[in-house]
Amino acid sequence: MGLVLFPGDDDTSSPDVSWSYTGFGVFRRWLAQAEGFALDEMHGFGGQRPWNEVFTALAPLLNHPDDDGPDLTPAQCAAILPRLQEVADQPQGGSTDPLLQRHIDDAGQLVVVLQLCIEKDVDLLFG
Repeated sequence: MGLVLFPGDDDTSSPDVSWSYTGFGVFRRWLAQAEGFALDEMHGFGGQRPWNEVFTALAPLLNHPDDDGPDLTPAQCAAILPRLQEVADQPQGGSTDPLLQRHIDDAGQLVVVLQLCIEKDVDLLFG
């Protein structure tokens, strides 16, 4: 069982990105770390820090239930996209860490899905 993020365009050939639930958690912790905070200290992730203390365009993705809750709107996708692209494009200092490479690849796949959601004016679905 896993999680898939995909455009709500009813086109089964549209790109998507998928993780195990554990893998999605690890991916979001990596994104939060790139944004300068630990996801585990945040409300809803075992900590007490409120989300209104964190200023990142990635918040709608980071502070989202794994496969429940509201879909992300095209406007939210448009707000997330530039920062996600920046994180994915950051130099990694020649690292060959396979987990880091997986995160970068996943971010790149998610960028493609977000772009499609924006172009087609459809929500990003979690399923």
